[in-house]
Amino acid sequence: MSKESVVFQSILGPLIDGYIEEKTSVGYKYIKGSSLLNQFDTLAANENLRDIKLPKELVFLWTEKRPNETVSTRNGRISIIRGLAKYMVRLGYEAYIFPAATISIDRYSYVPYIFSEIELKNIFTTCDMYPFSDVSPNRHLTLPFLFRMLYGCGLRISEALNLKLKDVDLGNGTLFIRDAKFGKERKVPMTDTLTKRCRLYVKETHHIESSDNYLFQSPYGGHYKESTIYKLFREILWKAGISHSGKGPRLHDFRHTFAVHCLKKWVLNEEDITNLLPYLSAFLGHVDLRGTQHYLRLTADLYPKIIASVEQNFSTIIPEVSFSETD
Repeated sequence: MSKESVVFQSILGPLIDGYIEEKTSVGYKYIKGSSLLNQFDTLAANENLRDIKLPKELVFLWTEKRPNETVSTRNGRISIIRGLAKYMVRLGYEAYIFPAATISIDRYSYVPYIFSEIELKNIFTTCDMYPFSDVSPNRHLTLPFLFRMLYGCGLRISEALNLKLKDVDLGNGTLFIRDAKFGKERKVPMTDTLTKRCRLYVKETHHIESSDNYLFQSPYGGHYKESTIYKLFREILWKAGISHSGKGPRLHDFRHTFAVHCLKKWVLNEEDITNLLPYLSAFLGHVDLRGTQHYLRLTADLYPKIIASVEQNFSTIIPEVSFSETD
C-alpha cells in the first residue's frame, strides 16, 4: 500500500499520517506499518473516537489476540500502536503506551555475541602467532588479516571470501563488494592501518598477480571455504581463552561487534544518530534501516550506562524486537 493511496477516516488521521511521514523520512519503507495503521484508523473511526487522544480501551481492543493469530503477528500490531502512542506523547497528546514487557523478543533464536575490546585483542594476537603450515603455506598470513577485515569493515564472511584482487583498490584503500546479500553491491573503505596490512598481505601471498585471483586463495584452488575458516575460528577462540557453545560466538559476530562498537562511539560522542544511521546501513549493505536500527537497540541493552542517552535522544528509531543472524 503506497502512502499516497491512504485516506484516513478517524480523528487521529493527521497524527497517523505524521507518524508515517516521520518513519519514512529516516529510511523506513514502512509499507506493512502503513497498512496496519490504516486498519487501526478504521477501528478508531468505527469506535467513534471523538477526542484527539489514544485511550487505553481502544489500545486494548486493538491489541487483543485474534482467532488463529500467531504471536509474531500480534506483536507486530502491538509494536505499531506503541510507536504511535510514543509519537503522540512526544507531541503533547494523551496516549496510552502498551507495556513493552508483553512483547516477545524471541523472534529469532540467535543472540549476537559482541566481543569486548580485550577479546578482540586476544583473538588478533593469537592469529598473529599462528604457526606456519606446509599444507597451507599462507594460513598464518590469512587468518590475522581476514579476521581484522571482518571486524574492521563489518563484512559478512561470504563477502570477504568472494573478494578478488580486482575488487581491492590498494591505492585508495577500498573494497568493492559484488553479488552480496539481496543482490546489493557497495564500496567499503578500509582504515589506513588495515589498508597497509592489505598491501603487505597481497605482496606476500600473491606472487603471480591476476585480477581474477581470489584475495583469500585456498592452497587447493579457488577461495577458502566458509566451513574451513569457521573450524580455524573455533581453534583461535580456544587459544584466545574465549569459550564457545553451540550458540556462538560465530564468524558473523565480528560484523555485529563492528556495528555495535560504531554506534557506541557515536552515542558517547553525542553524534546525531538519526543522520548517521543511513550511512551505517549503506556501509553494511542493508536493504533498509530496519536491520541497522536493531543494532541501536542492542547497543543500548549491552551498555546500561548509555541506555538513558539512547532512549532519550533516539527512542523513535529503536525497534521493539531483536534481529536475525544474517543481517
